Amino acid sequence: MNKKKKPFLGMPAPLGYVPGLGRGATGFTTRSDIGPARDANDPVDDRHAPPGKRTVGDQMKKSQAADDDDEDLNDTNYDEFNGYAGSLFSSGPYEKDDEEADAIYAALDKRMDERRKERREQREKEEIEKYRMERPKIQQQFSDLKRKLAEVTEEEWLSIPEVGDARNKRQRNPRYEKLTPVPDSFFAKHLQTGENHTSVDPRQTQFGGLNTPYPGGLNTPYPGGMTPGLMTPGTGELDMRKIGQARNTLMDMRLSQVSDSVSGQTVVDPKGYLTDLNSMIPTHGGDINDIKKARLLLKSVRETNPHHPPAWIASARLEEVTGKLQVARNLIMKGTEMCPKSEDVWLEAARLQPGDTAKAVVAQAVRHLPQSVRIYIRAAELETDLRAKKRVLRKALEHVPNSVRLWKAAVELEEPEDARIMLSRAVECCPTSVELWLALARLETYENARKVLNKARENIPTDRHIWITAAKLEEANGNTQMVEKIVDRAITSLRANGVEINREQWIQDAEECDKAGSVATCQAVMRAVIGIGIEEEDRKHTWMEDADSCVAHNALECARAIYAYALQVFPSKKSVWLAGDVPAARSILALAFQANPNSEEIWLAAVKLESENNEYERARRLLAKARSSAPTARVFMKSVKLEWVLGNIEAAQELCEEALRHYEDFPKLWMMKGQIEEQEGLTEKAREAYSQGLKKCPHSTPLWLLLSRLEEKIGQLTRARAILEKSRLKNPKNPGLWLESVRLEYRAGLKNIANTLMAKALQECPSSGVLWSEAVFLEARPQRKTKSVDALKKCEHDPHVLLAVAKLFWSERKITKAREWFHRTVKIDSDLGDAWALFYKFELQHGSEEQREEVRRRCENAEPRHGELWCAVSKDIAHWQRKVGEVLVLVAARIKNTF
Repeated sequence: MNKKKKPFLGMPAPLGYVPGLGRGATGFTTRSDIGPARDANDPVDDRHAPPGKRTVGDQMKKSQAADDDDEDLNDTNYDEFNGYAGSLFSSGPYEKDDEEADAIYAALDKRMDERRKERREQREKEEIEKYRMERPKIQQQFSDLKRKLAEVTEEEWLSIPEVGDARNKRQRNPRYEKLTPVPDSFFAKHLQTGENHTSVDPRQTQFGGLNTPYPGGLNTPYPGGMTPGLMTPGTGELDMRKIGQARNTLMDMRLSQVSDSVSGQTVVDPKGYLTDLNSMIPTHGGDINDIKKARLLLKSVRETNPHHPPAWIASARLEEVTGKLQVARNLIMKGTEMCPKSEDVWLEAARLQPGDTAKAVVAQAVRHLPQSVRIYIRAAELETDLRAKKRVLRKALEHVPNSVRLWKAAVELEEPEDARIMLSRAVECCPTSVELWLALARLETYENARKVLNKARENIPTDRHIWITAAKLEEANGNTQMVEKIVDRAITSLRANGVEINREQWIQDAEECDKAGSVATCQAVMRAVIGIGIEEEDRKHTWMEDADSCVAHNALECARAIYAYALQVFPSKKSVWLAGDVPAARSILALAFQANPNSEEIWLAAVKLESENNEYERARRLLAKARSSAPTARVFMKSVKLEWVLGNIEAAQELCEEALRHYEDFPKLWMMKGQIEEQEGLTEKAREAYSQGLKKCPHSTPLWLLLSRLEEKIGQLTRARAILEKSRLKNPKNPGLWLESVRLEYRAGLKNIANTLMAKALQECPSSGVLWSEAVFLEARPQRKTKSVDALKKCEHDPHVLLAVAKLFWSERKITKAREWFHRTVKIDSDLGDAWALFYKFELQHGSEEQREEVRRRCENAEPRHGELWCAVSKDIAHWQRKVGEVLVLVAARIKNTF
């Protein structure tokens, strides 16, 4: 195909195409429309034309005259309804009768137009729509393609090639004329090459002049010689050193001339001259034109409204930004003259002026605004001497005695005794300031502080801080029995004065008391407000949340107070007894045993406490007592597990047999029995244990999985497959069993059968996130993305699907997106240990140390307990004492990047 041939040649034009419309070439007449150009003297085509019409010029003159005399009766000027556009009688006189007739006709036209207006507009609208349908705009033709642009991904956008420059290289890269300064060495080199032109002819010295080679030449009457100049006598080179010295001498002379004025004062500092020049360079990054526009606008504002303070402030700050500090100072000082009552203008002037001048400006401001607190504060800040600051603030307090800010600033500068005196005066001037009353109470003795706080309550009966401070004061002086009374009176008094008791605010105050060491006050506040504003059915749940929040804020005494109060209200609730993870856990559990002697939860909590502290004998004794007083399946299971993890296999087997005699329908006991036998290498006994367990517990998925994996482990693949098929018949729509069946075939290398089973599984369990997450990675890499979209449509908020999407992005090395989806997964289900392990593994490979520690810390706080990979490690007896963080590291180490 010829590359130079345009691709659109020979193709029909698109719908609505108008030639030349794109470049504006419409609505003109070409020469082809009106014929060839004719000269005025050319003869006309009619050979028998009468005289006066035989040339083109004659006919043009005649036609112009006719146009001037006659009306324009051309067909193009005719309309079927209105007739000709012009008036047929325009040449006649226009009289009053004509004017009245025109007015009548105009009124009729207006009336008729109003009658048909709606119908005409509807018809025009329909015609326009029909026209748009027949000849749509180019924008409308491409609207469907524009909508599809929303589906274009960022990677596809970035892969679009840049439009190249079609011009040739010379047009793209024009060579500009480059001017380079010539160094001094260039001149020196060429002076050396031109020495033969600078020497004197020897005949000049012989004859005393220059002899011309032609007859009749003139001998110069003067002897020849070289004029002294910049040439050195020996070589004829320029002396660059002397040129530099001359330049420096000239600069010194100019500076010395400018530095001394007529009055003898120094105008220019020669040493700081260059520094001043550098300071004149503007430091702003804006455009010069923008600054000129801003300056012009602000000037217009100042001239239009000279008493508008923001205009002067903005103008001064503009000049300050552009480096013209003196102009800014002049402007703001003029602003103080025009707006002497504006506090902001005076403060801006004080900011822009240097030290002593700023003090004078503030003094002038005080004379104009003697009640301005901010100006007095600024005046105190400008003073460097402490005594001067005190003097300024005391003067300010004479003029504005009711300013809390001034009193606080003045008190901060005083010694404790003087501060106490000033505060006693301050509370008289500002009796509604809680801060001043509390500050005075802190400085007074115990008795005086009680009096101060009583006065404060009289003046401000609606503030809770005064009551809490009074309670803390009594506690600090040993009157703990008064604390409860003060807090109760506070609640009663505040309610009487119309104050709403905000429970969250009081709990926050109690936490502050806890951190300050006021334990009795903290507990009294908690007891007083813990039950306010809570529905009866929500009490237990809300109190447990409050206790957890206090523990998170490190306010342990508040948490103890909440638990103690909750136990008074709910003495038989086991979850309350087990909630407080505090140092006094044993004593709390002892109280729990008294209140709930046969509670399985409390027995197991006590066993866990002892086993975690390596007190195995005490744990054994507790379990023995529990088996006698509260014999449950879980108690037996914990007993078997304790002996198992400690290595007492025989004792564990005996306990397991005893437990199965009592609780043969508890599947975990059968699982433990089979696992112990499997650990000892007794495959037949393990198979028998699992089989017996399935007879008693046919709906236990873990038992089916353990038996199937045992058969697979010893090479009985057909038997394992049969076991799983039987399990699916007895437990239909079970995603765990379907998943194990798919994985069994996949591990055996039968990928086609695995895909077939997965399709059946998804038909039976269409909303199973575990199956969808496995289906994503059964697909080939190009189809995984599509499969993940289908999975998200079916299970939008399933953590397994979200985890699969995160792994998919990880496999495609889209680090940011993968991290975002990992965050989303652990946020939806923080109990899924597999998500935390994969997230940690991801950060080990692609994250920083801080990100890894953040994931580990969040995992330890969440304490996950579920997940296939997680349980395989955490429930392994080799890791029974591992903490959450250690289990996280072990699980992450087992994960391989094979997806």
